[in-house]
Amino acid sequence: MVRAAVERKFEIIGEALAQLARLDPALAARVPEYRRIIAFRNVIIHGYATVDDGEVWRIAMTLLPGLRAVVAGLLRELSGEDGRVDPAP
Repeated sequence: MVRAAVERKFEIIGEALAQLARLDPALAARVPEYRRIIAFRNVIIHGYATVDDGEVWRIAMTLLPGLRAVVAGLLRELSGEDGRVDPAP
C-alpha cells in the first residue's frame, strides 16, 4: 500500500508539472529537472519497465525535499508572500 501511495503521488507531481509546462513553460523551467520528473511519471504510469522500488524510495527520500522547497518558494513568490508584487489582478 505504501509503495502504491508513493508511486501515485509521483504520478500526480509529474502530471502537474506536465500541465504547467504546457500552460507556462517559463515557470515550469524554474523547477530543476522538471523534464526528468515528467519522464519518471511516465515510466511509473505506463509501466515501461519494472519500476525499481529502491529507486522510487531513493528519490522520495533524497530528491523530493528539494523539489518541495522549490515549489514552496515559487508558491510564495506567486502569492506575493515574498514581498514582491503579484502581477495578477
